[in-house]
Amino acid sequence: MDSMNPALKIDIVSDVVCPWCFVGKRHLERALGRYRDRHPDAPAPHVRWHPFQLNPALPAGGMPRGEYLARKFGGPERAREIYARVEAAGRNAGIRFAFDRIAMQPNTTDAHRLIHRAEDFGVQDAMVESLFAGYFLEGLDLTRPDTLAGLAARAGLPRDEVAEYLATDLDRDLIASRDEHARNIGIEGVPFFIFNQRLSVAGAQPPDVLLETMEQAEAQSAQPA
Repeated sequence: MDSMNPALKIDIVSDVVCPWCFVGKRHLERALGRYRDRHPDAPAPHVRWHPFQLNPALPAGGMPRGEYLARKFGGPERAREIYARVEAAGRNAGIRFAFDRIAMQPNTTDAHRLIHRAEDFGVQDAMVESLFAGYFLEGLDLTRPDTLAGLAARAGLPRDEVAEYLATDLDRDLIASRDEHARNIGIEGVPFFIFNQRLSVAGAQPPDVLLETMEQAEAQSAQPA
């Protein structure tokens, strides 16, 4: 890579059970498409995903979705009112959320472990997509190792190796420490986008906002120190 024209670095802090993070992913994809159109000779931006748990206190086996909604929102009716906005945003982004299919609210440590592991195989983005689709479109239970292994295989990871990995405690402490780091630097909600470690954007902002911030970050990085 030309050191005078390094690839834009995009770090995304998110959780796989955050519907706004799924919307934010679609918005980023559109922004990246526009970026390529405007900068055809630039190297492809380097995107990395980082863990954040919206519900870190959930037990490892998760919680029935109805019980979770009752505790968080006061019940499914109130939850439907709140989710109406994200459903509308999802439709605009090409996502047909199927919230009624979700039976379990999972602890997402294992899902984040898979996202971390997927980076070694060069399929981190595909792993994130598989988890989002499995949870929000198919209502799959992300607490089940066999389900997670299937979603990993869908993303291009070797299923048997993933199953063995999930049966261990490898990288649990790493995920916890990275989640803690995100909170320590002031991240309180997700998605949270960081561009070239210079500029950040909170929330599922429109593609034009993300593109503008990408270009601003590149311009700042190009300035002499």
